[in-house]
Amino acid sequence: MTADLRSLDASNHLAVLAQAANAYRGEHKERPSPSVLVDALLQAEKAAKQQRLTYAFESLLGQWRLCFATGTRKVKKRGGIILGKGFYWPKFTPAYIAFSAVTQPTEEIPAPGEIKNQIKLAQVLIKLTGPAQYLGKKNLLAFDFTHIQVSLFNRVVYNGQIRGKAQTENFYNQSIAKLPFFAFFAVTEDLIAARGRGGGLALWIREK
Repeated sequence: MTADLRSLDASNHLAVLAQAANAYRGEHKERPSPSVLVDALLQAEKAAKQQRLTYAFESLLGQWRLCFATGTRKVKKRGGIILGKGFYWPKFTPAYIAFSAVTQPTEEIPAPGEIKNQIKLAQVLIKLTGPAQYLGKKNLLAFDFTHIQVSLFNRVVYNGQIRGKAQTENFYNQSIAKLPFFAFFAVTEDLIAARGRGGGLALWIREK
């Protein structure tokens, strides 16, 4: 069942995100419709920019399950992109993202870390890992997947590098503009939301 939450004003955007998270977990019967949830995400992003909200890297640490994503499509005449309609990620193909701190911060690298991304398709589990760097003033986490592991029926069948060793070690010297990234605009104990480099929006939840 979906709930028509269009009457909610901008101050309630976080409530919409929380309701979507709770409904996805099965803790709430009414699930915001995709269009309502996209509006709430856009409102949250706008509010974060207007209020100049910043989030510490520590608030992102841990594992998060993908709940909702929009994707994008190119507009040839305008030379840009527009958001897709958005959809709740299918529960039968669980996808997770995780962030962890790997070394002590330095003046050159204030928040070095690691990113892990995994998705399960039936009995196939695909895991991607790589280095990450968080820019707290911009709530921007840059990353690069450098390693892949594929398991079948809980048995590892492939384990290898995506990038060469030299490129992996040079990650922190690369320009952020050349790397994939997530720009986070909503972070709570239960959920995180961000816009990717490609322009799409995503909402992840912390499983209880």
